[in-house]
Amino acid sequence: MKHTIEPLGDQSLFINLGDEIDPETHESVQAVAARLEKERWSWLSEIVPSYTGLAVYYDAPAFYPEHSSPYEQVAEMLKKVVETTEPREGSGQRTVEIPVCYGGEFGPDLSVVAGENGLTEEEVIKRHSDNEYLVYMLGFAPGFPFLGGMDERIATSRKDSPRTSLPAGSVGIAGSQTGVYPVVSPGGWQLIGRTPIKLFSPDEDPPSYVQPGDRVKFYPVSSEEYNRLEGEE
Repeated sequence: MKHTIEPLGDQSLFINLGDEIDPETHESVQAVAARLEKERWSWLSEIVPSYTGLAVYYDAPAFYPEHSSPYEQVAEMLKKVVETTEPREGSGQRTVEIPVCYGGEFGPDLSVVAGENGLTEEEVIKRHSDNEYLVYMLGFAPGFPFLGGMDERIATSRKDSPRTSLPAGSVGIAGSQTGVYPVVSPGGWQLIGRTPIKLFSPDEDPPSYVQPGDRVKFYPVSSEEYNRLEGEE
């Protein structure tokens, strides 16, 4: 597997597995992450997958006094892991269906997305819910899924001034990406709807409703159905 390894800090490094945000690079990232989770060396502190690679945090003192350069030791061990990992080793793909109530109070920026792209609101909803999305990574806020595969015909620029507080479950668009705010947080994405599903529950294991490598399919629901599902949560 083609890669480079570079220092990221005094106790971290970055494994770069590609230059493009695409499903193939994502598969490589997830495969290496799965291998590292399986190994779980005592010196391995944290693994943070991204679009094109992984940040690996390690405990440098664990290598003293035998090794004067913990970075070189860790880099060599990770190099062997990457070189002996097949891209599809991390594949455990599942499809998660997420209900969304589009527009109105749930999606105040639906008209903005429609207007910027010369579409009706109904066309935006159809294009957004017809696609299946790949969860590339989680970040920004706990459980926030960065989703790839959105129809470019509904791509919309971020808001000029981010909102200071967005309801949990808000579904938004920023550029050619879409995502869901799992918790109440500030944000500058254009909001087109909201889901009643809790995407982040700290008491659950795992706490995030979706995981990197999952496929997500949104489907429209009425406000009545939204309220019913919210009550079940």
